[in-house]
Amino acid sequence: MQTVLVIDDDADLRDNVGLMLEIGGFHPALAQDGKAGVKEALALNPDLVIVDLLMPGLSGIEVCKQIRAAGMQTPLIVLSAIGDEIDKVLLLEIGADDYVVKPFGKRELLARIRALLRRSSTAETNAVAFGAVEVDLTRRIVKKEGKEIKLTRAEYNLLTYFMQNPDRALTRDMILNSVWGYESSPNTRTVDAHVVRVRQKLEADPRMPQHFLTVHAVGYRFSP
Repeated sequence: MQTVLVIDDDADLRDNVGLMLEIGGFHPALAQDGKAGVKEALALNPDLVIVDLLMPGLSGIEVCKQIRAAGMQTPLIVLSAIGDEIDKVLLLEIGADDYVVKPFGKRELLARIRALLRRSSTAETNAVAFGAVEVDLTRRIVKKEGKEIKLTRAEYNLLTYFMQNPDRALTRDMILNSVWGYESSPNTRTVDAHVVRVRQKLEADPRMPQHFLTVHAVGYRFSP
């Protein structure tokens, strides 16, 4: 059973999310503030952390920073209330993987949790190869014809999402929601731009891609 740590100063929300997780088949761990949450994260090494953005004392941003500074790669979901000023770029820079705006539906939050955990578990399967490309999922190293290729965080996450869904037609919205974690910003043109860059870096001939294929009127398909 996977452990999900919930860090929120709102006792009712914290308990409701904990109950939702338990019903959903997870083991919930609860922390009432940022300081206690960081301590729990370091002690438990949970499979995923949910943290409120605005808390007295140690904020959600500081919690994310401290967890990442400790070397933990645990997936992080940030919760924010409608009206909170969210710097999406900052959240990505501090290591947050996704954010969810309150009030949120239980099904939505569970879907986000499961999507992140699937991506995280893929990173534990060591290495995957296709064509002349080798991907070391443990060390996040990508090589083409034996030479290391530098990918941005978003490019790497896009690559792993494709590898998790081989030979499946994926819409741009599906890719956007799974890789970036939200649908409003950036937009679907961001998906196209990143696919172009991944093709340029990993395809033998980006003009005639063999692995990252366009599906007309749908989106893209990854062919290993």
